[in-house]
Amino acid sequence: MTTTPLLAFSLGGPEVAIIFVLMLLLFGAKKLPELARGMGKSLGEFKKAKQEFEEEIKYGDLQAREEKPAHPAPVSEPAGKPQYPG
Repeated sequence: MTTTPLLAFSLGGPEVAIIFVLMLLLFGAKKLPELARGMGKSLGEFKKAKQEFEEEIKYGDLQAREEKPAHPAPVSEPAGKPQYPG
């Protein structure tokens, strides 16, 4: 017996039609365009915020890479002979 994961479902034509009819009954014909417009604006704002966040992460990563030296700076030897007290 095979089981289908819960998230592996798809909506076909009949399901979409039923959802549309239910929304029409719940919100009315006059409110549906307003509702769809609001959802579209919200989705656009969400995508914009996501893009800005990703750009901020990339910029921060580039900045962090520039601040770290690729190789440690060589330690310079003191000039001349070392001097010991005494």
